[in-house]
Amino acid sequence: MLIPFLWMVSTSLKSPAEAVSMPPVWIPQILRIENYLKAFEVAPFGRYFLNSLWITSLSTIGELFTTILAAFAFSKMHFYGKNVLFTILIATMMVPGELLIIPNYLTISRMGLMNTYTAMILPYVASVFSVFMLKQNFESVPNELYYAAKVDGSSDFKFLWKIMVPLSKSAIVAVTILKIIGSWNAFMWPLIVTNDRLLRPLPVGLQAFTTEAGTQYELLMAASAIVVAPMVVIYLFLQRYIIMGVSKSGLKG
Repeated sequence: MLIPFLWMVSTSLKSPAEAVSMPPVWIPQILRIENYLKAFEVAPFGRYFLNSLWITSLSTIGELFTTILAAFAFSKMHFYGKNVLFTILIATMMVPGELLIIPNYLTISRMGLMNTYTAMILPYVASVFSVFMLKQNFESVPNELYYAAKVDGSSDFKFLWKIMVPLSKSAIVAVTILKIIGSWNAFMWPLIVTNDRLLRPLPVGLQAFTTEAGTQYELLMAASAIVVAPMVVIYLFLQRYIIMGVSKSGLKG
């Protein structure tokens, strides 16, 4: 599992000749730290980083808001057709994501949102998987606690944010981490809906190192290391929340 990451870091420190040499060179003769500086010169990676940060932050906040509200409604509230509606939502998880690209593209285009940050954020502020995962966790909270709060005059909204959210912190953090990683690594959708290179996130910006003359592998790997590093750090420090959240939700690998 670690070999691709080690190869990426190793290649990012090689000379152009070493990066494409056969047989492969694992340890470069001279560590070329300047490859990372050159990577920033080839493309505006500072702007790409801010774009990724902005898109990831807003899409994550949006998904958390919709997910928490939907999970609470399906787990604690009673309304007509709840089970049927939830079954339909779960069934949509069987639809491949590639099939959603065309309808999402047409919708964004007709709304006049092409080549904007909104186009990259709006289609992904809701997730059926996240709703399912959080609903399973919410259902572990005793209904008696909910009824007692209602007897004391608490509103559903107050009970949700004062009781349910704190009790489900591990699951919410797990959903948040998974969403952050998914948004940060998004490539296909931002590539389709943007033409302005200054609007594009980091994964799309990696194309700058592939030209008609060939690929600058040492710079591409340096840029890739920059893209991957934040997610690796987040995962290493918060992986226990993912395990706790999934285990409490009753999901099995």
